[in-house]
Amino acid sequence: MKDLLNVQDYLFAVQDVGDWEGDEEHVAETLNDLIHIAWDKIPNDLDCESIDEIINGIWEHLRGDLAVLEADFEELIDWVIHYVDSSLDEKM
Repeated sequence: MKDLLNVQDYLFAVQDVGDWEGDEEHVAETLNDLIHIAWDKIPNDLDCESIDEIINGIWEHLRGDLAVLEADFEELIDWVIHYVDSSLDEKM
């Protein structure tokens, strides 16, 4: 079902992330990179509602979290992979 959705619809513009004291561009880029990584991990046959929940959940978990700025990007990658895997386990 993933072919019915477009990853571009989930990406953030700088103005979408809110106030990060001048780091809005960095936050938007980081979130978008994490969304692309999550998108690649999601199976093509997963239903649209589950895909939507998983991708939107990334922002729900990281919104306002300084880890977006302070964590090493590799740690964020590990987190998003674990998050997607855990979400998929719950759906199966």
